[in-house]
Amino acid sequence: MKYLFSLIVLIIIFFSCEDTPYVPKPKVYPKINFPEKKYQEFDKNYCKFTFEYPVYAQIQQDTLFFEERPNNPCWFNIHFPELNADIHCSYYNITGKKSFDKLVNDAHELANKHNIKADYIDEMKIQKPNHVSGFVFDIEGPAASPFQFYLTDSTRHFMRGSLYINAKANPDSLAPVYTFLKTDIIQMINTFEWTKK
Repeated sequence: MKYLFSLIVLIIIFFSCEDTPYVPKPKVYPKINFPEKKYQEFDKNYCKFTFEYPVYAQIQQDTLFFEERPNNPCWFNIHFPELNADIHCSYYNITGKKSFDKLVNDAHELANKHNIKADYIDEMKIQKPNHVSGFVFDIEGPAASPFQFYLTDSTRHFMRGSLYINAKANPDSLAPVYTFLKTDIIQMINTFEWTKK
């Protein structure tokens, strides 16, 4: 009986030591079901502009900025709960050429801060017939904010926006979400108009 037990243990050990190559599982990303593209008008009384934004997004007015009131009541986020993303928007009154130059320089500096991790930054000028001009910064690579822009009339109004996806900045896995939201921001820019409020 003792020999039989030893023989069984040896057989189990012999067959369990078979060399099977380890095959790692490939990386996979969860499937994202994107909502249908449909837009509504942004026309809040605390802002001096209108634009179209997606029906699957929520407008959240900022009431605090680092524990203080924002510079202007027209600071808000366009929140995408299903995609865990936000477009942070801030508005400034232009009080002269010096003020305008500082706002433009700040917007370019904020975009260029991503040069540390970005592979490439594509700057595109915006020039629309309804006194809306500005720049778009399309940032490729593992940047925290892959798409930024500013819109201005160069004399009175300046609005800045930046997209943040609230996840680790992995360009491969976030690319579908980024591409989807980028079309929403382009729709926002294309329909953007100053109001006389």
